[in-house]
Amino acid sequence: LLDSIMSFFTISKRSLFLKTQPPQLSFIFLRRYQHTKVVASAQEALNDLPLKGATIAVGGFGLCGIPETLLRALAENKNAQALTTVSLTAGVDGFGMGTLLDIPGKVKRLVSSYVGENKNLESMFLNGQLVVELIPQGSLAKKMQAGGAGIPAFYTPTGAGTVYAEGGIPIKYKQGEFQHAVEIASPKKETRRFVEARHFASNDGNQNNGKLREYVLEEAIMADVALVKAYKADTHGNLVFRGTAQNSNPDAAKCAHTCVAEAEIIVQAGELDPDEIHLPGIYVDRLVLAVQNEKRIERVRLSSNTEKNNNNNHVADGGRGRIMRRAAKEFKHDMFVNLGIGLPTMASNYIPKGVHIELHSENGLLGIGPYPLPGEQDPDYINAGKETITAIRGASSFSSSESFDIIRGGHLNLTMLGGLQCSASGDLASWIIPQKMLKGMGGAMDLVSAPGSRVVVLMDHVAKDGSPKIMESCTLPLTGRGVDLIITDMCVFDCDKTLKLNLVEIAPGLTVDDIRRCTACDFDIADPLPLMEDI
Repeated sequence: LLDSIMSFFTISKRSLFLKTQPPQLSFIFLRRYQHTKVVASAQEALNDLPLKGATIAVGGFGLCGIPETLLRALAENKNAQALTTVSLTAGVDGFGMGTLLDIPGKVKRLVSSYVGENKNLESMFLNGQLVVELIPQGSLAKKMQAGGAGIPAFYTPTGAGTVYAEGGIPIKYKQGEFQHAVEIASPKKETRRFVEARHFASNDGNQNNGKLREYVLEEAIMADVALVKAYKADTHGNLVFRGTAQNSNPDAAKCAHTCVAEAEIIVQAGELDPDEIHLPGIYVDRLVLAVQNEKRIERVRLSSNTEKNNNNNHVADGGRGRIMRRAAKEFKHDMFVNLGIGLPTMASNYIPKGVHIELHSENGLLGIGPYPLPGEQDPDYINAGKETITAIRGASSFSSSESFDIIRGGHLNLTMLGGLQCSASGDLASWIIPQKMLKGMGGAMDLVSAPGSRVVVLMDHVAKDGSPKIMESCTLPLTGRGVDLIITDMCVFDCDKTLKLNLVEIAPGLTVDDIRRCTACDFDIADPLPLMEDI
């Protein structure tokens, strides 16, 4: 047997493993040849897999934690055609998932939650060249996790009462003279009313005392192949992730018939402590060394030493500064808070002195710290807006499905989101402008529907063309129902979700008539009506 193994290595001198690895790792491979899952190259790991028309689950969030080596090999594999890809996001033009979309016929259908950074994809979709199925990010992560757990379907409050549940979202547009006419639309989903879980728990099992709400049935995803990225692995396929690079990698790995993993570091089985392993090797079938590790950062955000000490980096003035200063007054000591991208994220620069909150990021971190100092940015630590971040002492990282369990389970105290429109009854529209803008709902549908969390929307009061963004009913597809407070550059509205809005604060220099002229719905007025700066 030893002679056979030695002959194998003599013949395979061209292998990546022997050419690029330190002597001790090659020796480990010799000693444990019968048990190892290590394959010489990404190309070899994919070559014998039935890839034509396959469903491929890909780990990563944005460009963080993506399997660069395996994606390159998949792009070069001539058998991999007419693929259905499943991933939380779609990367950027020409990199990561974007490399697959650059090759005609490579991807037939894309299943994702957010595609807003990929202009090529948006153009292909709107021109009828690509089928795009958009799924809320938490639901997508849970669908993959359920597929690996043998659970065929589950109910979730995410998307209830929106076009996502009711059906009709364009999945494919027609080509040619019928361009922008919908060829395939999403079907209506099964829904059912249940007692809200947190009410059930608080009523000693008496369902009659609980609050009923609508839930959406989601079917599990079971992929043919998963491509995932780990920081460290052993030769048995046990994986360790790092920071927010964990994201959806464990979920993708679990849902596939064949999981191929790449790792930056591979050690001998037994060198990893069992307690530090994030994903057991039973889920991993093949393992390769990650040789493409550009680890590109989409948005490098940095702090200076002064900014890091006084917590006032990137301070804004004018109407948006007013929005963020007012939003920060919603922060209460020891809250767990999720801040959406854009204005909500910037509100963290105005946290009142003496108030400590823990910031949650849906891509898998609890305990977000300031932006890093120059030279200290880490591609394995980003927020939901793909910006570089740091982690505070006591922070924890976890998978995407775990992150949305925190959201869906009602464990957050406060959520802040941006918006395109809000209605008088507390509906939010924020994720799509039909035939014009394709972004995806990301995690917003999960966040706005989460039980137990106060939902605050931050946005400009009117659009760039002067049209109202607060109206009787949203004209854009809904993200969800359940907004508690709307903070704009002009005022603050309280929402009770059943009656009309209540104007509770107004910006200095404005009158109630000014608010009426810029608002497309009726509202009540608090008496007295304080200024936003006085609260």
